[in-house]
Amino acid sequence: MPRVAVIGDGQLARMMHTEAIELGLQPRVLAGAPDASAAQVFGDVQLGDYTNFDDLHATIQGASAITFDHEHVPNEFLQRLLDEGYNVEPRPQALIYAQDKLEQRTKLKELGAPVPPFAKFDSVEDAREFWKLVDGRVCVKATRGGYDGHGVWFPETLQECEQLVTDLLEKGVVLYAEEKVNFARELSAMVARNRDGEVKAWPVVESRQADGVCHIAIAPAPELPADVAKQCRDLATNIATKLDVTGVLAVELFECIGEDGASKILVNELAMRPHNTGHWTQDGCVTSQFEQHLRAVLNWPLGSVDTLEPVTVMVNTLGAEEDPQMPMEQRVIEVMRRYPEAKVHLYGKSWRPGRKMGHVNVTGYDAMSTLAIAQHAAHFIVHANWY
Repeated sequence: MPRVAVIGDGQLARMMHTEAIELGLQPRVLAGAPDASAAQVFGDVQLGDYTNFDDLHATIQGASAITFDHEHVPNEFLQRLLDEGYNVEPRPQALIYAQDKLEQRTKLKELGAPVPPFAKFDSVEDAREFWKLVDGRVCVKATRGGYDGHGVWFPETLQECEQLVTDLLEKGVVLYAEEKVNFARELSAMVARNRDGEVKAWPVVESRQADGVCHIAIAPAPELPADVAKQCRDLATNIATKLDVTGVLAVELFECIGEDGASKILVNELAMRPHNTGHWTQDGCVTSQFEQHLRAVLNWPLGSVDTLEPVTVMVNTLGAEEDPQMPMEQRVIEVMRRYPEAKVHLYGKSWRPGRKMGHVNVTGYDAMSTLAIAQHAAHFIVHANWY
């Protein structure tokens, strides 16, 4: 069976491994440390640095497909591998639009996708002009490297914006800004596409954040009109096709409600890999995002995305301010005892406040009761008490 090389040692690679061994694949991971989340479970671990071409090259020998659990591998390295005949998925020509947010915004606008007004910031004068253009509704972003709320700033005054831009430009941070969106909620439309162009779209989910980090995903998004859901799925499918994405693509969206009560959809960001808002598919869908990603990068037929129950809720277990004395094993046992329907997924990570330690999935028949169980279970995993 084929070997798949995964570059990146986080929880996404860890969960890809589970599906890879079920499919009979030979998964290999490039990890930065032997105790990294993915390195704990892979049988074939190459230790090294993904920014070192020799380490990258050593990892991919004999691989039928090379894929990633993050977007940060230098694109020039990936192009060299393509030129050598390796199967890199997604390819650098697509991955650039997940790596660089300004490139992403520019390309999406060119494709006619709905995006907020945006502008590159090369100077404080650029910031002043954009501030006036959007009447002070400014969100400043680093074009590269930001995630989970990092690399994003919301200045409240023009003076604060000017100082922020001055300081960041002096540090060499490449910046752009977009209009701060007044949205009703965040949605996520996820699709998978293989090299032959087959595309499958999962139900659109509602995503809820905690301090800029995804905390809850509800599938399907409650009370989302059918025509809006179709619009979101079609948008994600079109983006995947036009950008020639292979593998899983997450299109994070803002749902804005107009004065007439109608929904307006704007694209927030893209991720070309399995995504936090797709973890629910492990227990709520015929084909999980991790299996589907592997199928796609190998150019295998894609699996069914039918749901197994009417509702699935995922809640991340984010590290508390203090690590409870109760051992994690005991916390998991207590959750299993009270909520046998809850599926606990842990990442093998040490405690740190706010850190993604794992997640809980619960399936059910209505959003409110399913969400309550998932939140209750996740709370105990984090705090070792029932609220």
